[in-house]
Amino acid sequence: MQIVWFRRDLRTIDNTALNQAVATGEPVVALFLATPQQWKSHNKAPIQADFLYRRLYELQRELHELNIPLLYQEVSMFADQVSMIRSLLRLETVNGVHANREYELNEQQRDRQIEALEIEGKDVHFYHDKCVMPPRSVLNKQGEYFKVFTPFKRAWLAKVSMAGVTVSPRLKRANDAFPGVGLLLNIVEEFNHKCHFTYPTEDSAAYAVDTESIIQKLRDFCRESASQYKDDRDLPAIEGTSRLSPYLALGCLSPRQCIARLTYQENDRLKNFDELNEGEQTWLSELIWREFYQHLLEFEPKLSKGLPFVDWSIDLEWHNDEDWLTRWKNGETGYPIVDAAMRQLNQTGWMHNRLRMIVASFLTKDLLIDWRKGEDYFMSKLIDGDYAANNGGWQWSASTGCDGQPYFRIFNPISQGEKFDAQGEFICKWIPELKEVPQKFIHQPWNWTKRHTLDYPKPMVDHKTQREMALDMYKKAKG
Repeated sequence: MQIVWFRRDLRTIDNTALNQAVATGEPVVALFLATPQQWKSHNKAPIQADFLYRRLYELQRELHELNIPLLYQEVSMFADQVSMIRSLLRLETVNGVHANREYELNEQQRDRQIEALEIEGKDVHFYHDKCVMPPRSVLNKQGEYFKVFTPFKRAWLAKVSMAGVTVSPRLKRANDAFPGVGLLLNIVEEFNHKCHFTYPTEDSAAYAVDTESIIQKLRDFCRESASQYKDDRDLPAIEGTSRLSPYLALGCLSPRQCIARLTYQENDRLKNFDELNEGEQTWLSELIWREFYQHLLEFEPKLSKGLPFVDWSIDLEWHNDEDWLTRWKNGETGYPIVDAAMRQLNQTGWMHNRLRMIVASFLTKDLLIDWRKGEDYFMSKLIDGDYAANNGGWQWSASTGCDGQPYFRIFNPISQGEKFDAQGEFICKWIPELKEVPQKFIHQPWNWTKRHTLDYPKPMVDHKTQREMALDMYKKAKG
């Protein structure tokens, strides 16, 4: 019997570990091990936990159609997962375990401990599945990893163009009969509604979790919206982004599926990358940014330890005013585009990507608060929380990261709102107390003659003043 251990790859289509387990020809069982205490230490959002739990029910149904039972156990930490896998491998009926690699430091340490298990006649297999091109496969001419995105992208495109993107076909049937799991049930249980799931949850029902709906969402975006992505992606008032990030974060979709669908044409022909239009090229770039940040984790363990990529930025003297941090979290800064974005995050568990950059710049370069506090808060709220992407985005905005924006580039929260929400539609949706403000003043309601009638705070800081303070702080740290 072979065990396929699901982690953040909750799909039956194009799943390398599952495919390899089935390819052995032996009976296959699936396993998921929840780790609530580890999740707590990693700031997993309750809405993402709910999303994961709902997805497990769909995964169980899909696996059942393949005659694969889903086993489940809630343990505490990654160390307990190691003990659990050891116990399962010692069972006479279990010959091997298959899983897809994760690249964060704690996850890599756990998997190395499992690889080091020496149990006679038992095999442990880990596969690269999270990225189209696995870490260490895209290097410069000196054999080193790329520290700048654009040359990484060129090298990535060259390699993928040569190798192609292949999505493995759907499995039709894994086991001839539903395999007996008697001995295993002394250690784990079959997944059902009675299973313990003690991590806090928040309603994620706005996101479908069945595979057909997820794939249809991908198809619809690629067919109807991808071509306009370059123009629409920065406008939060419209549905211009894919909204697929939650599915990539938990592996309900693979990046190979995304790229194969993006390049799909009639008669099963795939476009070359240079045949994609500007909008499609821009979305492809976002998928490659995802890979860039995943690769960085492999080469720079310090990124998983809360350290900046740029060494001199360790010396930044953050002000870290706790009251200011609370007002930022609550969407009470007095800057409408910032507050609307934070309220969207708090109420839905998701935030538009342009807005993520705006609020990150505001926290770090207007409020002079450590980017790590924003990074942690995002992870505690986001349904699409992914450590590499979140860390990469925050360090980019704070100018502490690999190929981050220059420290002297500081977003003006007023002009950003005027540029990307000119009519104030997004602002009025999330800040209803500003609905009566004329469009002329929606981005600076403090200048409206009837401002005294508003139940909305004045700007908590003066942007121009804070900008100068930020520049001084960065210059001092850089030396």
